[in-house]
Amino acid sequence: MKQGIFTIISNECIAKDVYRMELEGDTSAVSAPGQFVNIQLDGFYLRRPISICDYDESCLTLIYKKVGEGTERMSLMSKGEKLDLLTGLGNGYDTSASGEKPLLIGGGVGVPPLYNLCKSLIAEGKTPTVILGYNTSDEVFYQKEFKELGAEVFVTTVDGSLGTKGFVTDVMKKLDYTYFYTCGPMPMFHAIEKTAVTSGQFSFEERMGCGFGACMGCSCKTKYGSKRICKDGPVLEREEIIW
Repeated sequence: MKQGIFTIISNECIAKDVYRMELEGDTSAVSAPGQFVNIQLDGFYLRRPISICDYDESCLTLIYKKVGEGTERMSLMSKGEKLDLLTGLGNGYDTSASGEKPLLIGGGVGVPPLYNLCKSLIAEGKTPTVILGYNTSDEVFYQKEFKELGAEVFVTTVDGSLGTKGFVTDVMKKLDYTYFYTCGPMPMFHAIEKTAVTSGQFSFEERMGCGFGACMGCSCKTKYGSKRICKDGPVLEREEIIW
């Protein structure tokens, strides 16, 4: 974990209530796709955990949804403003287990951490397929960006306004894959657990207190005892999770 001051490069709305923020600063603590940052906002006691969409040596890309006072405050921030971030949090995804044809499944704001994961898998010579699940077409984002990486991309919407009508599992049932990676809401996780035919990794979205393991506010039951999503996760392997 590393604390640092980052400068906002851009902050724009990319879908209904969804924003992409690009930040410049020291990213040396970020070591794997699927890690997250914890953001300090003036006037708020608790930091806001946000997954990392992408990063390089000096920049972070975060995608977040405006759902409360904290993220609404973030959505109003402008280029040049500063933010205090804790970086290098969480364990991230392990790409070594992916096989040749990994499947990446994102639901809503669970999509962003899969972007850098997809880049990493392609750089390793893998051929990922991506399923992006949303409620309706005005919530869809990053379909084009995943395609530009070279991945095969499927979009599902619950109301059928774009892509396949239904849920990510409706597409998942029709695909061949060697392993899966996913991030999204718990109902989607339960559906994937019932549908998946391989091992995989789940990245949990949890409300957090400290964000680095000092409290037990984001614990999840596993076969090896309670694990803290912020410290021992957010990524857990399918076989260890007690549903």
